[in-house]
Amino acid sequence: MHADPWLCIVNKPAGWLCQPGLGPGQADALIGRLQRDQPELRLVHRLDRDTSGLLLLARSPQALRSLSQLFEQRLVQKLYVADVLGRPAGVSGRLSWPLARLERSPPRYGPHPQGRASLTCWRLAETCGSCSRLWLRPRTGRSHQLRAHCASFGLPILGDPIYGADSAAVAAAQRLHLHAAALAFRHPFTGQRLRVRSAVPFACPPE
Repeated sequence: MHADPWLCIVNKPAGWLCQPGLGPGQADALIGRLQRDQPELRLVHRLDRDTSGLLLLARSPQALRSLSQLFEQRLVQKLYVADVLGRPAGVSGRLSWPLARLERSPPRYGPHPQGRASLTCWRLAETCGSCSRLWLRPRTGRSHQLRAHCASFGLPILGDPIYGADSAAVAAAQRLHLHAAALAFRHPFTGQRLRVRSAVPFACPPE
């Protein structure tokens, strides 16, 4: 989606690990495939296996440090699109429950008084029958943040096998309806404002 001497941005398909997991069954990952032709590439951040969309990679140790600092300082704007079961009360808001890991296998996160502070801003994009499409802007980067926040809000993301497992309507989706649709930040080496967008690869279903 973008390439220059310091970084590149790729469009990750759903179902791909960003980096290898435990065991031979999780050895094939996106970073390994990319490094076959461009061995210098390093992940700056990660997406869940079942989340699709924009992923930022650095081409050098210096670029990795600079780009990682942008994330740490929350200077990278990220926009996700999610289709959820149900309709929110209102057209926009903030989800700020502190999150902690509640279960290990599979990993499951949720609100906990001793969890890490987290913040997601949301806005209603459209309604589709019994479902809604939301724009999500995470202000923090906790594990499973968007999925856990939406589920705790009473609006599980369609196709989520962990946070929507008790809903037949959620489980009926062919994939997780969560897509990293936009990245924007000031390029640390050119000073230019970089904005990249990715088309949403799924339709908002009526049910």
